[in-house]
Amino acid sequence: MVRPREAESTLRLTSRAGAVPLAAMDLASQSTLEEQLDALPSSLRDRLAKRGFDPAQLVAWAADDRSADARNRITGEVKPVPAGDLASLPAPGSDEHADLTKRGEAILAAGQLAVCVLAGGMATRMGGVVKSLVDVVDGRTFLDLRLTEMAALARRHGRPVPLWLMTSEPTDGPIRAALRDGGHENAAATFEQHVSLRLADDAPRLWLDDDGQPSVYATGHGDLPSALVASGQLEKFVDRGGRYVWISNIDNLGARVDPALLAAHADAATPVSVEVVDKHAGDKGGGPVLHDGAPIICEHFRLPLGFDADQVPVFNTNTFIIDAKALLDLDFDWTFVRVNKDVQGRPAVQFERLLGEITVPLRPRFAHVSREGENTRFLPVKSHEDLAAVAEQARRIAASLAE
Repeated sequence: MVRPREAESTLRLTSRAGAVPLAAMDLASQSTLEEQLDALPSSLRDRLAKRGFDPAQLVAWAADDRSADARNRITGEVKPVPAGDLASLPAPGSDEHADLTKRGEAILAAGQLAVCVLAGGMATRMGGVVKSLVDVVDGRTFLDLRLTEMAALARRHGRPVPLWLMTSEPTDGPIRAALRDGGHENAAATFEQHVSLRLADDAPRLWLDDDGQPSVYATGHGDLPSALVASGQLEKFVDRGGRYVWISNIDNLGARVDPALLAAHADAATPVSVEVVDKHAGDKGGGPVLHDGAPIICEHFRLPLGFDADQVPVFNTNTFIIDAKALLDLDFDWTFVRVNKDVQGRPAVQFERLLGEITVPLRPRFAHVSREGENTRFLPVKSHEDLAAVAEQARRIAASLAE
């Protein structure tokens, strides 16, 4: 079992060795954002560069004085995706489902699938610890359950399925330590998502905390394609004959590898499959729409003002199957949405990208899956209350992962 370790959710910009406080550099006295960035020590700039930080990109964001609505919302014609464009699997137990399952298992046996899990989050509603290392079922963590599933797939299909964990700067160390302490160093590879610096909301300058220090944050799960490519893991996988990457959130207990869904994706003439589930009252996740005639996933807050989101009866679970070569070759100018935050009781601005936008350059297929009963593919756990509500169902899912 791997245990949670405390980690800072807001990182201080200090050197790994020496820890020189940035307040000593008096960043507040610098006249411009460019001068503030130039005043950062080279050790810090190197550290940020390793995590994809681009100072010129930050300067460009700061120069964009549009409101969050004006920057974030898409324009053009937006319509709901026709119900007939949502693909469902044949009924379990049918000959068609059995055939898909058999062909999906052949893909696994051929070593053509890798699994990538988004593991950069902190469990802010569960004590501020690393989400991956929260106890979920009988002392087993989210990470334990993923490792159990991967071990079972390896036993069943005669070869390991690569497991990649996209961590963040606060979660990478504790997750690596948990893997090491549990004897799982070779069971998963980690790579960090990118970072940037928060900006003031009233001027194109760095947001500084009460000690005069900048605030680092991770720039969203849309970092996955570029961060994964930078890790080298994806290229090596493709070179070995790998064809598909299964992506999901660490805290979605329903996002198990399903051979039938894998084969259905392989049969489709699209490079991306996105799982969608029926909405419940109050759900506001990103959903499938036609944007100027093209199918995409669009987050609720990016829809045009006046668009009735209730026209879209499903939303995406952030579970994807993506053709590995298409992911490796992806060249796309991502949208970084403006997010207004409250940090230490003061307004701050940060820019993030969303993985669902991958459906703009890569045409998607929408896989309509269940969120009910034993076959649920959407069982997110965001709080202790969530966990208590699904405890028995989580225990049954955990048992099934080991089979």
